[in-house]
Amino acid sequence: MILPIIAYGAPVLRAVCKDITPDYPKLDKLIKDMWETMYASSGVGLAAPQVNRDIRLFVIDSTQVFTGMDDAERSKYSDAPGTRQVFINAHIKALDGEAWAYNEGCLSIPKIREDIYRNEKVTIGYMDEQFEPHTATFNGITARVILHEYDHIEGKLFIDYLKPFKRRLMKGKLDDISKGKVNVDYKMSFAK
Repeated sequence: MILPIIAYGAPVLRAVCKDITPDYPKLDKLIKDMWETMYASSGVGLAAPQVNRDIRLFVIDSTQVFTGMDDAERSKYSDAPGTRQVFINAHIKALDGEAWAYNEGCLSIPKIREDIYRNEKVTIGYMDEQFEPHTATFNGITARVILHEYDHIEGKLFIDYLKPFKRRLMKGKLDDISKGKVNVDYKMSFAK
């Protein structure tokens, strides 16, 4: 089932999310619905707060980023062809490498894209959908997608990385989004 994406301005997007246990109600269905919602919205990642759940869960599919690239462009990224994965109860262990810029957007903040600097590598501890523990290091675009979604479960948004002046310039657009004055081709839910 495609779930509505929660728009900028909703308190759940600023919540530091809680770890969950394997008996979280209807977790398998929620994960399936999150995949369906992410793909229907043309996203490469989706965090639980974006579907109105304050839990430490996100899904990513960085393979989609590489799909439209030619071989020469793809060869610039060491993580090609990307990964498709579920992260439960994720906690960052280390950030490494140089910070590099990439133009990011967010399903909860449609029609706004900005260059955001993030570390090249992230080492993260997490559970998979069978609640098997993992610690893994990701790099490149995959690390970036993970860090973007991880920020969501920490109550942060990509626009928080912008300089205050840049944020002031986009205040009108952000206010419009929070009031539902934005046209998107996916289902959204706006703060009242």
